[in-house]
Amino acid sequence: MTVLVEEQVVTLTKADISERLSQMLSLPKPESIKFVNRFYSLIIEILSNSEELKLSGFGSFIIHQKNERPGRNPKSLEPKIIAARKVVVFKAALKLKSKLQDKED
Repeated sequence: MTVLVEEQVVTLTKADISERLSQMLSLPKPESIKFVNRFYSLIIEILSNSEELKLSGFGSFIIHQKNERPGRNPKSLEPKIIAARKVVVFKAALKLKSKLQDKED
């Protein structure tokens, strides 16, 4: 997970999140690791079974279908068809957007 903080990019791994949760909530580290892994699994499961996941106050993960389109191999410049695919798009909630705006002011 990558987070933009004051024009810096902070990368948070599952281990980093587990460590922070363990410290903040006084949880044993194995419990916080289980929690983070289960949370990730839950998000993946929900997204693979539906089109949208809303996390109240945070934002929405939306599945968009991209159509097949013409492209080009950048090395050989040969025309190539880029296959149709699904992509996950994140849209921030108003609460998160306003929090970000408050930090800029």
